[in-house]
Amino acid sequence: MTAMSGQVWVSLISVGGVVLGGLLSYLVQHRTQLSAERAEQQRQQIALSETRRAEQLALLERFIEVGAAAERAAFSRPDEWDETQDWYLTTQDVMNRLWVAERLIRIQFPLPVHDSARAYSLDLNRTVWEGLPDGESVRDYLENNRLAFLDAARAVMG
Repeated sequence: MTAMSGQVWVSLISVGGVVLGGLLSYLVQHRTQLSAERAEQQRQQIALSETRRAEQLALLERFIEVGAAAERAAFSRPDEWDETQDWYLTTQDVMNRLWVAERLIRIQFPLPVHDSARAYSLDLNRTVWEGLPDGESVRDYLENNRLAFLDAARAVMG
């Protein structure tokens, strides 16, 4: 009976060891899986952030480029023009691209950046189509809102 009791205890201890080992193995695997999932989520978040930043930089470049083209149109604005002249046709295309780029700024950036881009666009639109009073400089008229836009964009981009 003692021998049987000893065998039972040995079997129970052996089974207990297997159960304890299995439980520890499960906990380690579970912990490792959670850690791997967190690392993958962080990697995806970083990739998404980098992609969004690249898109924002491309959009800023597009807006600045088309804004510069609109400024050139404002500088070269003839005193008299009509809708058949090359200046008008080229400028119409530039201003349409500026309108689209400004709307995309609203989608991709916080409102302060869009608000400054909008103010700059409105200044450009007025300068291009209506001109400025005699003696007023295009550069000086556009400078404040252009710089406000660039400063707001820099603040967001870091």
